[in-house]
Amino acid sequence: MNASWLFCSDPLGPRRPDPAFAGEAAAVRRSGAAVALLDHDALLAGDVPAALARVPDGSGPYWYRGWMIPALRYEALARGLGERGCTLLSSPQAYRRAHELPGWYEEFAQLTPRSVWRELPCGAPPSAAELAGLVAPLGSGPAVVKDFVKSRKHEWHEACFVPELGNTAALSAVVNRFFALQEDSLAGGLVVREFEHFVPGGEARVWWVDGEAALVTAHPDSPDRLPEPDLSAVRPAVRTLGGRWVTTDLALRADGEWRVVEVGDGQVSGLPTDADADRLFGMLSGVQRVARP
Repeated sequence: MNASWLFCSDPLGPRRPDPAFAGEAAAVRRSGAAVALLDHDALLAGDVPAALARVPDGSGPYWYRGWMIPALRYEALARGLGERGCTLLSSPQAYRRAHELPGWYEEFAQLTPRSVWRELPCGAPPSAAELAGLVAPLGSGPAVVKDFVKSRKHEWHEACFVPELGNTAALSAVVNRFFALQEDSLAGGLVVREFEHFVPGGEARVWWVDGEAALVTAHPDSPDRLPEPDLSAVRPAVRTLGGRWVTTDLALRADGEWRVVEVGDGQVSGLPTDADADRLFGMLSGVQRVARP
């Protein structure tokens, strides 16, 4: 059976896709694939039956396409679909590996800034002493703070960038502010990554389907810039990671080396509006194999 698609529904009109993904849903329909709708708010609230009320029984396998879903809610989504005789083409294990930094870091360790992390609950930043111990493997120098999924780069100096890891008080202030701003949206815990200098020109987002680079687009944060990254070192890491639909964000470091800034699950990665959606979604709609573990 070819892939079907599960899009987030419009909160104001549950019979249609969320406006943010309406163009992509149209591209999927042009590919000949079926579209079902998911109530994203109900899923996040833990009401899986309500979230899947518009999904026909036995209508999968599905690609999900929409807003980010915490890993535990994604697991609940997979269980709920299974009860309806459906599957997700990206398994919960594969989703977590690509979506959260601890899951993908080992495969990309030589291609991405050095990082340390600790699983932590919302609202519980580590003490200054705990932070000093956590970042000790990184040594001195600048770093960035994030959770397992996202940073607060738009509050760069307040809750993201640390000029000197050896200044524990300054590090602690940034981490505490990051936790305060994230509130209950904190994903997984704390990540501290070594800061690397990249040349101007924007990031490239590479869309991988079963280990092959299906499409290279601009990053949504720099849609007017499209670098041409060297993928020779990235391809083996993506294949080792093993996800069905994965994205990698690449930037050119000042020394001329392409670096992996972020890895993500393609189902929840932003696609620039001028990207070739028909090509990407047409390829994905033709996928027939079931989810890998």
